[in-house]
Amino acid sequence: MKIAALFLWLLVPLGLWGAIWFYGTPHVAVSYTFHDNGRPYDPLAHRDYVTCTWVGWEGMFTLPAEHSDCPWVRFFRAGP
Repeated sequence: MKIAALFLWLLVPLGLWGAIWFYGTPHVAVSYTFHDNGRPYDPLAHRDYVTCTWVGWEGMFTLPAEHSDCPWVRFFRAGP
C-alpha cells in the first residue's frame, strides 16, 4: 500500500493532460475591431465588437465576436 501512495503524484499531470485534451489550451485576446459610436478613445463609450484575435499555445485565432463581446481568455483545441 505504501508503494501505491508513491504514484499519487501522477494524478496531477494526468488531470492536467485530460483538461487540456477536453477544453483546449488558454489563449489571450490581443486585438479586436469594434464600432466606437464616434468616440474611439473614450473608455466609457459603448463598443460593439466585430472581430476578436486570440494568441496562445496553438497559434493565433481571429473569429467574429459573439454577442458583441470579446472575452479576455478563451480556450481553443488543436485540430483540423
